[in-house]
Amino acid sequence: MMFSSKVALVTGAGAGIGRACARLLAAQGATVLALDRNEETLAGTCEEISRAGGKIRSATVDIADFQQVADAVSALVGEGGLDIVIANAGINGVWAPIDDLQPQEWSKTIDVNLTGTYNTLHTTVPLLKAGGGGSIVIISSMNGTRIFTTAGATAYVATKAAQFAIAQQLALELAKHRIRVNAVCPGQVTTSIGESTLKRNTIEAAIPVQWPEGDIPITGGKPGQAEDVAEAVVFLASDQARHITGTPIWVDGGQSLLR
Repeated sequence: MMFSSKVALVTGAGAGIGRACARLLAAQGATVLALDRNEETLAGTCEEISRAGGKIRSATVDIADFQQVADAVSALVGEGGLDIVIANAGINGVWAPIDDLQPQEWSKTIDVNLTGTYNTLHTTVPLLKAGGGGSIVIISSMNGTRIFTTAGATAYVATKAAQFAIAQQLALELAKHRIRVNAVCPGQVTTSIGESTLKRNTIEAAIPVQWPEGDIPITGGKPGQAEDVAEAVVFLASDQARHITGTPIWVDGGQSLLR
């Protein structure tokens, strides 16, 4: 129970990597503060963790809306403290050639992925400082950090590259407050995020490459699971990673090295 006295905030906790992180943190004793825009899936996370004997409080928010995030963090933390922040909430958005990608489509991806990360950190860092330190883990991606071959994903790649840079920038900025900041960069993972991805005319932006045996070497082409990413996140959040900051971890089964 390595987190028995810790409080951890997880954004995008309703499904996928966020739910896996919340579940694993709670299983290790953390009090989880869960944020998500989908009330139904968030309730499912809460029910699952509560049924297993874990501690969780939640709020339904649009991560791109600063005031919603600020109000939710304030309400969930209350008079208590905060030790861990998992900035996970994000979308794939629209994937299309740059001259096809529309301004509102670009803006939505930037607002959720990048401004959402800012909103999360702006509202939680003061709480970590007040508590004498803590750990931040930002969920970036292999896209925008090691690979740039995902056809039409310019807006998505831009946000993930920026998150990667933010983690390294803040690792130095916040070190004097004993706050560690790291990034986890997943490859292909079995989650529902792909179902909401709108792809349009991506063939035009693609560079055709085939991997007859799949492009994830460690699993023979099979995608990873959300739990694979959560294990890395929880390690970075723990005291076992006490001397690790400003560090990216690619959880992709070697996919980014091949592509």
